[in-house]
Amino acid sequence: MLVQAIAITPLVTSSSSEPIEGHDDNNSSNLSLRITWHVHTVNDLSDGKILLVYCKSKDDDLGIRNLTVGSEFNWKFKQQILGATLFWCYMAYDNFHASFDVFWVTEVFLHKCNYHDCIWIARDDGIYLKNIPNQHDEYTHNWELGRLLL
Repeated sequence: MLVQAIAITPLVTSSSSEPIEGHDDNNSSNLSLRITWHVHTVNDLSDGKILLVYCKSKDDDLGIRNLTVGSEFNWKFKQQILGATLFWCYMAYDNFHASFDVFWVTEVFLHKCNYHDCIWIARDDGIYLKNIPNQHDEYTHNWELGRLLL
């Protein structure tokens, strides 16, 4: 399943990010807006390649990070009441780059993140979303085979 990739993503997005300190990590209800979401961007490139990551939403500019192989940049937030939360990232290494949404509110996407963690990993052949189905699913912790074009 192709996740989603576009060369240029509009900067007009919406989010409800909160500071990392003071979060209530009560994730007892999948439908609750009180769920604390975690988004991870991971550098799994070869040959010591540095991954440039720049993530933001309409309300929050998370800054530019240069990730060494094996490292990650992550953040957490709570969804907006109206469910319009959207974060996007620009990732680049060597002469390859992609700009795409890393968090949006649809049932299919939220299910892939198991209603808690969205893990994006950059590899030499593309960028992948880790599929983390809940305990009722037949398969667990498989890498989604839809890669983003670089």
